[in-house]
Amino acid sequence: MEGLDLFGKLPEGCISHIISFTSPRDACRSSAVCSIFRSGSEPDSVWERFLPPDYQDVLAGSVSPPVRFSSKKELFFRLCDPVLIDEGRMSFSIEKTTGRKCYMLSARKLCITWGDTPRYWKWTSLPESRFPEVAELLSVCWLEISGKIDAHLLSPKTTYKAYLVIKFGEQADGLDFPHAETSVKLGGHASNNVALLQRNETQAVSNRVDARVPQSRSDGWMEIEMGEFFNDEGEEGDIEMHLMEVKGGRWKSGLIVEGIEMRPVCE
Repeated sequence: MEGLDLFGKLPEGCISHIISFTSPRDACRSSAVCSIFRSGSEPDSVWERFLPPDYQDVLAGSVSPPVRFSSKKELFFRLCDPVLIDEGRMSFSIEKTTGRKCYMLSARKLCITWGDTPRYWKWTSLPESRFPEVAELLSVCWLEISGKIDAHLLSPKTTYKAYLVIKFGEQADGLDFPHAETSVKLGGHASNNVALLQRNETQAVSNRVDARVPQSRSDGWMEIEMGEFFNDEGEEGDIEMHLMEVKGGRWKSGLIVEGIEMRPVCE
C-alpha cells in the first residue's frame, strides 16, 4: 500500500504519461488495481499512443459504416474488429494486446490462376465473410494463389505470420493429396512450408510432421499458416505470399478462399 500511496501523490497526468509507455494489455490490467490507475489509464493521451500512427488514414479510407467513437480508448477497441478498406478488397484491424496492425487481402485482391475463368472458379458472396465476394474453386488441376502487400503498411520491428483463410464446399475433393507448397518472402528472406489443404481421416494425414493443416478460427473460417517474416522498418518492399500445388495432376474442387491474413506473432 505504501507504493500506491506514493503514486497517489503524483499528478494524474504524470501517471497517464507513465501508462502510455506500456501496452494496451498493461493499461487495462493497471486500471483494475486501484482508482488512481483507473483514472490514469482513461485519457485520450494514453490510447492515442496505442493506436497506429496512420489510424486517421485508415478511417478516411474505410468503406464500412462510419467508425463512431467518443474516446480514443473506444476507438482502439472498435479497431480490434476488422474495418473494410481499399474499396472492400482489404480489411484492417489491430491486435488488442499490443496495438500492432493486422491486414487481410480479400480473394479479389489476390492473384488466382484461372480465377477469372468461370469453368474453373466462381465468385460468390457468403453472409459469414467480411468481404463482398469470395472465390470458390469449381475444378482445376493447377492450383496457384498469391498476394502481396507493401511492408510499410505493417507495424515495424514486428514478426508476422501469413495465413490463407478458407472454407470447404459440400463437393470438396482432391484437396487432401498431394501437399501444397507455400512461401512468404520479404527482401532476401523466405519462409517455405508445405501444407495439407484438407485432412482425409481415412488415411495417414502426412508423412511430413511439419505439414501445415487447416485450423479453426473464431469467425467460423479455417486458416493455414503459409509462413513467417520479420518486418523491420518496411524498407524491403513488398511481402510476397504464395501457395501452389501443380505437381500432382489431380483435379481439385470445393475450396472457398476468403483471403490471406497477416497477423503479428504475440509472445
